[in-house]
Amino acid sequence: MSTTSPSPAAAFGSIAGANATIPDQYPSRGATEVRIPRADPVVWADPETAEGPCEPFELREFERNGFLTVDQLIEPEEVELYRNELDRLASDPAVRADERAITESKSDEIRSIFEVHKLSQVFADLVRDPRVVGRARQILGSDVYVHQSRVNVKPGFGASGFYWHSDFETWHAEDGLPRMRTVSISIALTENLDTNGGLMIMPGSHHTFVGCAGETPTDNYKKSLKMQEAGTPSDEALTALADEHGIRLFTGKAGSATLFDCNCMHGSGDNITPYPRSNVFIVFNSMENAAVEPFGAPAPRPEFIGARPPFQPVR
Repeated sequence: MSTTSPSPAAAFGSIAGANATIPDQYPSRGATEVRIPRADPVVWADPETAEGPCEPFELREFERNGFLTVDQLIEPEEVELYRNELDRLASDPAVRADERAITESKSDEIRSIFEVHKLSQVFADLVRDPRVVGRARQILGSDVYVHQSRVNVKPGFGASGFYWHSDFETWHAEDGLPRMRTVSISIALTENLDTNGGLMIMPGSHHTFVGCAGETPTDNYKKSLKMQEAGTPSDEALTALADEHGIRLFTGKAGSATLFDCNCMHGSGDNITPYPRSNVFIVFNSMENAAVEPFGAPAPRPEFIGARPPFQPVR
């Protein structure tokens, strides 16, 4: 594993955007793995003056660790509303037949349903909730749009996990997000236990970008949404990051939430318990960081996975 920046020509190659040439500050999917410092802010607004739901100390915590937890973002009756809506979507034959519904690789169980804010008015309203989008605006220092939304379902007795990865590596290489100006929020619809395949993050890992080795296969998303391989760091890189930063496992009751930076190294294990784990996952990208052409893939992924222009700010 390389721990130094590649040559300037490799590190700052460019692609043709809609109206300009966009520098590639985060090379990936090349012949070798690279590890380079982050070149972007984490919190794009002044933590002391940014208006919104987050307190200044919470924004500083996000800057330092790459994540922020909220013990109760939504109320129990709201959890019930969103859980019922998830059940309705997952049992709807039309949704199950849609390409936006992803099933487990070893079964026909629903794994994820993408673009839920377009499939469901209930989830569209959640995206616009000031408790949700307000935090994203504070962190990113601008208006935002939804780059991706989905519900994740981890039924008990064998639902598979998500291997270690940086979302930004994929969104940069395959969706064309130029900079690290994107934040995710995961809202628990069931209790997150320390045994049912919860989210794990390496605190502070967002300050380092790992550019993964290997070309992106054509239509990689068809495989990666079930089991990701392209865009995953080497064992050596993951060990080095874990040794440096440690690993945090997130637990919490239904209604709790975790916001995390796009470049956090994170993953989750299989759920072999009887207790399901479900969450709604919304990715907000800055309107000033709009997607262009992919930096490391032959074509963009479908719009239901990564939004394509024109982009509309969340209001």
